[in-house]
Amino acid sequence: MKTTLAAVLFGIASIITPLHGHAAKTARAPAFSESPEVQEFIQSMHVLYGFDVDHLNRQFASIRSNATVLRAIRPAAVPELQRSWDRYRERFLNERRLTQGLRFWQDNAAELARAENIYGVPPQIIVAIIGVETEYGRNMGKFSVLEALSTLAFDYPPRSPFFRNELEQFLLMARENGISPLDYKGSYAGAIGIPQFMPSSQRNFAVDFDGDDRIDLRGSPSDAIGSVARFLNMHGWQRQAPIAVPASVIADPSALVAAGIKPTQPLQDMAPQGVAPLHDDPSLADRPAALIDLVSPNQPTEYWIGFDNFYVITRYNRSSFYAMSVFMLAESLREAQRALP
Repeated sequence: MKTTLAAVLFGIASIITPLHGHAAKTARAPAFSESPEVQEFIQSMHVLYGFDVDHLNRQFASIRSNATVLRAIRPAAVPELQRSWDRYRERFLNERRLTQGLRFWQDNAAELARAENIYGVPPQIIVAIIGVETEYGRNMGKFSVLEALSTLAFDYPPRSPFFRNELEQFLLMARENGISPLDYKGSYAGAIGIPQFMPSSQRNFAVDFDGDDRIDLRGSPSDAIGSVARFLNMHGWQRQAPIAVPASVIADPSALVAAGIKPTQPLQDMAPQGVAPLHDDPSLADRPAALIDLVSPNQPTEYWIGFDNFYVITRYNRSSFYAMSVFMLAESLREAQRALP
């Protein structure tokens, strides 16, 4: 068959076009320093805090918008995957975290006891939070914190103000610690170290607990322990107070659930609305309480009564699933610790 020049040229074009389109899709994002919005931010850091403009320009010139960060931060596309207590619980309440948690507790027993003495937070709660956050320092994140925070500050409009503030706090923190912002690694959301503190939390609540004149949440379990305890203490943790108890629900609980997870009414006032502790405890009657619903698709909803300390845990991560995972892991750790010789 005779091949015309036009056919040859059409064949070449059909190969080149998709290749060109693929190249366009995979082209690297421009450096953040090229963004007018970032330039405004740099100028504000100079005016407010005296940062060197050229120095910040060089740092932002070395980072770009991270597509992996943007994929990770977005809510699940399928609604039914967004909320399942059964699925969430499986991630954190398991034998691996329990075994590693007992080892972490034993290795840091003196520091945990000292933290409880100073801040009133029991060891099992501190250990459980660190276990849920990073598996006791094993999974602290490998993202550039500067790049992750910049991506979310400038390329994720739903939470841009929050992450822009965290970016500001991060640059201040790095300067205070004498460490280049480019040297920090953390989660896709910019959380840092063994307890996964956001930069604002590190500046406001972290503590040098090992006494070496620096706060090192990535390398010092002692600093991590003290900082978690101080964070909870400064958010209102009550020493030796209850956290949560299972609830008996015999009426429509929707109004109590809609009231939120912040304890606002005495537990005894829930009784006329069909809610009470599964096991009666008169000492709890006057305590402010909230009804917690733990929902799983195609499963009966699990109900708990949360007190002030449960709410304090949600200040670390504003999720009732998170707080209940911490509480349940802590209870398992406490029981296992008591059973040790």
